Amino acid sequence: MFIQTEATPNPDTLKFLPGQTVLESGVHEFTGPDSAASSPLASALFTLQGVDRVFLGTDFISISKTPVADWKHVKPMALAAIMDHFTSGLPVMETGAGGTTEAEIVYEGDAAEIVEEIKELIETRVRPAVAQDGGDITFERFYPDTGLVTLHLRGACAGCPSSTMTLKQGIENMLRHYVPEVTAVEAVN
Repeated sequence: MFIQTEATPNPDTLKFLPGQTVLESGVHEFTGPDSAASSPLASALFTLQGVDRVFLGTDFISISKTPVADWKHVKPMALAAIMDHFTSGLPVMETGAGGTTEAEIVYEGDAAEIVEEIKELIETRVRPAVAQDGGDITFERFYPDTGLVTLHLRGACAGCPSSTMTLKQGIENMLRHYVPEVTAVEAVN
């Protein structure tokens, strides 16, 4: 098994490409060992000193290290843990382990049409580009009275020094161009 790695815009996050499917669908983010109980792979990665976050995509794993850790120590251990996991035959996610779902806000009238347009732009234009960098951005909420859109940043995007610039100069400008009702975009944790 050959696992490729790619740098991301976030210096504390590396993208690992095992050359096979990681998740059949969706994404999962684990922010610490306690949140990784549903994933044998994420649990194994959190046993490594210096691992801070694990993000699983369809064909990649993004691992974020603590600021004091050095990739020259974390990367070889992460490569070994990923290889061990995939050769063991263990599942990436335990059966029945779903992502956390929050109650979705129901929008009506013009706001519902605006939200659909925002979600479509994020799904078709933003998420594929961000996934190339080992991250994910999802729609959180639209405030019709102010025009504010809030987005949730995950994977390599979480804590990335350039995420604010990407959010403001890239995503906000695009949404304001295609959806005039949008006045601002902000990230939420």
